[in-house]
Amino acid sequence: MASIAEQNLEYSVRGLLTRNTDLCNEAIAEEDEVNQLERLIDADSFEILIRFNPVAGDLREVIAGMKVANNIERISDEAQNIARRARKVLKHPEIPEALLIEPVYEKAVSLFRDAMKAYAEGNTELAMSLYERDRDLDEAHSDVIRELSKGMDKESGRVKQMLHLIFMVRSLERVGDHAVNIGEDAVFLADAEDIRHLGHKRAAKRRRKKGSDATPPKTDSDPAV
Repeated sequence: MASIAEQNLEYSVRGLLTRNTDLCNEAIAEEDEVNQLERLIDADSFEILIRFNPVAGDLREVIAGMKVANNIERISDEAQNIARRARKVLKHPEIPEALLIEPVYEKAVSLFRDAMKAYAEGNTELAMSLYERDRDLDEAHSDVIRELSKGMDKESGRVKQMLHLIFMVRSLERVGDHAVNIGEDAVFLADAEDIRHLGHKRAAKRRRKKGSDATPPKTDSDPAV
């Protein structure tokens, strides 16, 4: 499911940058496959919950899987949105501002890949690193929005094209948000810790505190270091 969503994201952006409508159409068509996989994951998860009544780590795995699937589906939705807007941009002459999308895309897709790696491997350090990288993505998103807004002021004849590009950049920023959500689910799965809505500093502080609380106090019988 994640592979298809990533492919859809790539096709939508590459379709814009290479002016290839077929790639955009492919990204739109493959969205149905992602939706079907989400429904399948949900159905299997509900069956496990009903039949086996899992607890502890098994229960977390089922819950985290459903939540990750939902975020992947949202990422694929954003890819479809980009592809639809790209097709509209491609109906007009090429504009150089479209190239501003690429560095934002690279940051977003890198976040998504590492979020999935953190989830699959239980790598909580990698998951926590996504917060800082998402801030970098947010800054890149804001920079591009400013550039596109300036272009709209200078050339009123290209307002619609610029607006489509602005919405594409916003979709890529949302991809980063969903990647962070997946990273938070990776932490929940690995450590049974809910760090949603805390932000980077508070989440890191809570994890440090939990780690220190989990360390047993040293006694006189402990061997000397």
